[in-house]
Amino acid sequence: MKSAPPRAAKPQGLRPLLHTCARLPFEPHDIAHQIDARGRYDVPLADEFPLLIKLFHYTSAKHTRGETWHERLELFLPLDGHTRLRMGRQEARLNPGDLLVVDNLKLHHVVDFPGFDSRVVVISFLPELVYSLGSPTHDYVFLLPFYSQTDQGPHILRAQDPAAPGLWAAVHVLLTRYFGAADPALQRAGCKAALLDLLYHLAGHLAASEVLRWEFLRQQQRSLRLKPLFDHIRDHYSERITVAEAARLAHLSAPQLARTFKRVAGMTLVAYVNHVRLANAARFLKETQRSIADIAIATGFADQSYFDNRFKRAFGQSPRDFRQGRVPLPP
Repeated sequence: MKSAPPRAAKPQGLRPLLHTCARLPFEPHDIAHQIDARGRYDVPLADEFPLLIKLFHYTSAKHTRGETWHERLELFLPLDGHTRLRMGRQEARLNPGDLLVVDNLKLHHVVDFPGFDSRVVVISFLPELVYSLGSPTHDYVFLLPFYSQTDQGPHILRAQDPAAPGLWAAVHVLLTRYFGAADPALQRAGCKAALLDLLYHLAGHLAASEVLRWEFLRQQQRSLRLKPLFDHIRDHYSERITVAEAARLAHLSAPQLARTFKRVAGMTLVAYVNHVRLANAARFLKETQRSIADIAIATGFADQSYFDNRFKRAFGQSPRDFRQGRVPLPP
């Protein structure tokens, strides 16, 4: 039998994060019940705040085997011990403090080996948390490390990199706010600020990559191509728009539109239109005395019942509670 590898040294700058994590519960990696027959690892995320942080303790004796994939974007940060994660044909070998950008759509799994024993912070989120309705183009920079994966090797920010201490500090703040007790709205705002700080350090580390620079230029071109469509939706969000009409506005074929729109907006055309409608509905609820039924029709929803259902899924509370300023319960 192969002997266990020596324990990896932990960088000095990692200590504040380790101190915080010492007070938090790490659970065994047991996700088998959340994996379907295709290997899809499904974890429901709140529409209004699609962020999930899991603290896993991996060991040879206890972790879920098998390859998985998922739509969520994911960051993987080991705190102690050597850790290996395989994504497609690539294998990332990680030491404490290394941050891996998971290629989430490829089948991936943690690789077992004798003596495997590591705690890992896994940060998952949907792209619309960072870049969606009303986002300026430069916000897409935060997502470039996830959307520019190549066959040259996985995106890893190593613990020895000068950017690592800033990244660890951002993770430290993120965990403190995510697992802390606070007003839900304030807690979510604080988590998002810390997540953006984390992604800023990551994007800065990878900014020297020619691949990323070209991807950003391509993204700007895509955004300009879709501008007439975005302007139309902004001004006519209550009206029905077909895929064919949307494609004509962008001067694209329907399949091209579907691919380009998802890359730019981080969601489908239908989801984006609903997002715009709900954002305007929320504004009407706060700024006018119009009835909820009237607001539903004015923002393009067929009836109040359907509107109530969509609004509650997005905002975590009914339109009536939202108007009255009641604080939603945390998920």
